[in-house]
Amino acid sequence: MQPESTPATQRAVKLPSVDKLMLDPSALLLTEKYGRTRVVNEVRKLLAELRVEALSHAGAMEKAGEADISTIVSSVSERLRQADVSPLKCVYNLTGTVLHTNLGRALLPDVAVQAVMQALSSPMNLEFDLETGKRGDRDDLVEDLLCELTGAEAATVVNNNAAAVLLLLSTLAGEHHGEVIVSRGELVEIGGAFRIPDIMLRAGAKLHEIGTTNRTHLADYANAINPQTALMMKVHCSNYAISGFTKSVDLEQIAVLGRERGIPTAVDLGSGTLVDLSEYGLPREPTVRETVAAGADLVTFSGDKLLGGPQAGIIVGRADLIAKIKRNPLKRALRVGKLTLAALEPVLALYRAPEMLRDRLTTLRLLTRPRADMQQQAEQLLPLLQQALGSAYLVSAEAMLSQIGSGALPVDQLPSYGLSIRAALEHKQSNALGKLEKLLRDLPRPVLGRIAQDALWLDLRCLEAAQQPEFAQQLGLLRASHLTGGQ
Repeated sequence: MQPESTPATQRAVKLPSVDKLMLDPSALLLTEKYGRTRVVNEVRKLLAELRVEALSHAGAMEKAGEADISTIVSSVSERLRQADVSPLKCVYNLTGTVLHTNLGRALLPDVAVQAVMQALSSPMNLEFDLETGKRGDRDDLVEDLLCELTGAEAATVVNNNAAAVLLLLSTLAGEHHGEVIVSRGELVEIGGAFRIPDIMLRAGAKLHEIGTTNRTHLADYANAINPQTALMMKVHCSNYAISGFTKSVDLEQIAVLGRERGIPTAVDLGSGTLVDLSEYGLPREPTVRETVAAGADLVTFSGDKLLGGPQAGIIVGRADLIAKIKRNPLKRALRVGKLTLAALEPVLALYRAPEMLRDRLTTLRLLTRPRADMQQQAEQLLPLLQQALGSAYLVSAEAMLSQIGSGALPVDQLPSYGLSIRAALEHKQSNALGKLEKLLRDLPRPVLGRIAQDALWLDLRCLEAAQQPEFAQQLGLLRASHLTGGQ
């Protein structure tokens, strides 16, 4: 005997079949755009959900029972559209941090963008020597340039600076668990819980910590050297600075000691710059060339920080040590692909004409942008933003401070200008700034600022003139009633 059907099951059964839905002209159009497999899968998924709703809720079963083909196909179309929206979006970086790790750090100059586009669509001689017709070395594409710009004997490239440090330590100290001498004040942790001691452990090296947090002397290095010592290492103090009663040892002294004792000296510069930034009105930072000239046998640095190129970890130094590093099996696991090299080579080439670098290198252009330009932008955008937000917020153009970011020059700030937004008195208790910050992130091109001191700050350093019209147009999408629940 068949069980008696309930109203819910009757309504659930009324849903159209997959075959019937797929014959609808609108569904046929979807298959042309998304493919039949995707459309059928999405139809089946939606019908299954409607059946569950029909069997579990009275209100929902009425909806399911009344659902017609056009409504279901329309829902499938919207689901497919949303599924094809990439989670990776262009944003406006108004945070005040130029090299923002969470936003991809350095922006590539046009010459690098064009080179990447060409590499995306064409085979290239990545590991092919066109002169001999034999297999080549991908490092050859940039090694001569790196040596020219840094004064090093040889160079190699991996996928980021953490990988460069890992590979260096694994090669010179990891095989026999050799000791690496590092000052306690340089045992840094940077973003993503990247810690120098942890990297040493994973590389197979043994940390030999010397000195104290604030003071280390040359004698500490000399006294620590023993038969197990494989390397002496200096690490750039990324994201922090120690001041007051401090003492560190100059690289030149450590390098001389290393040569006397037959111990290589390595320097992790972190950000790494190829030019004297003070010539552009920026805070001074040791250059890679100066570090090599001071006696470092190996230097590691990033490609996507002060260098202004793609994500990469670069190792330069003595030819014999670089050759040894390149023979490490880890090198293949950490190597870069053609897109990275396609972007890195033209960025490095820009440094051959340092007098033109400010105009051609995007990162340097943003870091040296005149505050007067940003002030003019702020004054132009202020009335547009105030009109969009209404009386719920008070917008003002104000001087502010930017930072370089990504661990570069952590205590130095750059004079900047932008817009500050404060909630009107009657809305201060309604989390109005948080709501506005969320609405800005929900714009077609999300706008990212920062909340501090009871205000939402929009630093305009990274909003270039060509982007201003599109940015201003988006302001019309803001509505104060969405933020405060009405006025």
